[in-house]
Amino acid sequence: MKTLFSLLLILIAKITLAQNPNYDSTLAKKLGGDDFGMKKYYLVILKTGENLVKDRAYRDSCFKSHFENMKKMEEAGKLVVSGPITSNNKGYRGIFILNASKREEVIALLQGDATINVKIFEPEILEWYGSSALPLYLEHTDKIWKKKF
Repeated sequence: MKTLFSLLLILIAKITLAQNPNYDSTLAKKLGGDDFGMKKYYLVILKTGENLVKDRAYRDSCFKSHFENMKKMEEAGKLVVSGPITSNNKGYRGIFILNASKREEVIALLQGDATINVKIFEPEILEWYGSSALPLYLEHTDKIWKKKF
């Protein structure tokens, strides 16, 4: 009986310690996370594509489309993180983390980007499991930059 009581106390202690005292069920539900506060996203790695455009005006118009599509995805709540990757020997140019429910949605979102359509960039799409709170960082992004790119 003493052993059973000791095991019961240990079990209760483990269950109690495993619970997060800061847990906000309303926020967790709003962000769509699982019991670990995580969810599936899509990581898009933009790699150098086969089209090495020489015409500067055409290239600029493609990149204008690239940034306009990013803004559109952000406004729709789909773009969570984006940014360029510094020079490397793998041809990686940038990343997106997209809040999408399936791969086909990601492909549809990327179709609005001329740099992808004309193969300046080639997207590699991977499922990624990360914090459901990740989209909250965008709320603060516009408050911390001093100079625009």
